[in-house]
Amino acid sequence: QVRLVESGGGSVQAGGSLSLSCAAFGYDYLTYCMGWFRQAPGKEREGVATITSPHETTYADAVKGRFTISRDNAKHSLYLHMNSLKPEDTAMYYCAADPGVCNADMRYWGQGTQVTVSS
Repeated sequence: QVRLVESGGGSVQAGGSLSLSCAAFGYDYLTYCMGWFRQAPGKEREGVATITSPHETTYADAVKGRFTISRDNAKHSLYLHMNSLKPEDTAMYYCAADPGVCNADMRYWGQGTQVTVSS
């Protein structure tokens, strides 16, 4: 059974940094596209970044130059390094994975980890 477990969320002041991790279990990790998505209260879920295998990346315009997505295939893990955080980055962040789709229609999702940025 596919399982994704996020960690690393928390509270930080604007301008600070946080790193998120996602541990993947139960599937052929190496062939999957993986991504980070976020949802703020009262807003729709939006894509943050995706990474294929091999490591082709995409980023939302709102995070380009500030966030970096990466994966460690040996550790079956996905990461999101977030710098220069802004209050508008506050949201629940979700890890997702899919064998063929590399967008918000990914099949497998984690439970989410909260990121709160104060001004």
